Amino acid sequence: MITSAGVSQNSVSQNLASAAFGAEPGYWPLPTAANPTQRWLRAVAAGGQGYYGCAHSELAALRREVTAGPLASLAHSTQGSLLRQLGWHALARGWDGRALLLASSEAGADGEDEVEARVDALIGLAADALGLGRFAASATLLDRADATLSGAADRPSRLAIRVQWVSAELAMATGDGATALRHAERSVELAAVAEGSIRHRVKSNVVLAAALCCASRLEEARTVADSALAATGQCGLVPLRWALASLLNGIGSETYSGPEVLEIRDEAARVVVERGGRWCDS
Repeated sequence: MITSAGVSQNSVSQNLASAAFGAEPGYWPLPTAANPTQRWLRAVAAGGQGYYGCAHSELAALRREVTAGPLASLAHSTQGSLLRQLGWHALARGWDGRALLLASSEAGADGEDEVEARVDALIGLAADALGLGRFAASATLLDRADATLSGAADRPSRLAIRVQWVSAELAMATGDGATALRHAERSVELAAVAEGSIRHRVKSNVVLAAALCCASRLEEARTVADSALAATGQCGLVPLRWALASLLNGIGSETYSGPEVLEIRDEAARVVVERGGRWCDS
């Protein structure tokens, strides 16, 4: 199919997938979505760059178009993820809970897609529980996500990576640096052999830098964080740029001065708001 502008829908889908989960996370402006799956990819890609207004708009349209089944579930999970990125864990929990219900709803449920949606929702709920200090609940949800993923014939690499991220974050929250580092290093390994998602590779290094801090290996943490910060600038990953600058503000940088780190952090926070995001005020 060719659009009126002469661009094939296959090309649009490929470009959006590359921006969301591939080699071009900084691709902007994104092509216009013409179907629900493209809307989801466009929302994921926009959210990774901090274009929250665009991402929210695409997800709202997607939820109007698809009201049940795995894709509707993914729309809710992604909404929860966008909220959680800015600190709204309690609000995100409602979206992720609804995502879990929708993942197995009758309309549109078709095996592998249903598993992907269910695991995404479980991981989101685990991250929400972690952010709310409900560590035992987070661990239980992660176990459910891992068990569901392990039993799947096709295991999307991004989900296995996400399980490792949240597992590392849970270990950090409970002061277990060795376990945090094990999960963070595993996420880096999985991301390195994944289908080319630069965003997942950078995020894995963000988690690794934090885990190294938890394990009292600050010099290594600075090295990893400095490298990842440079990558966020090259790829336009504004939310991750803010997270890394916030970390480096606490542990110091080998590459950037203290004022430079603060400037990067504050500029990223400003850009997030400019692009439609709202930081949690509690």
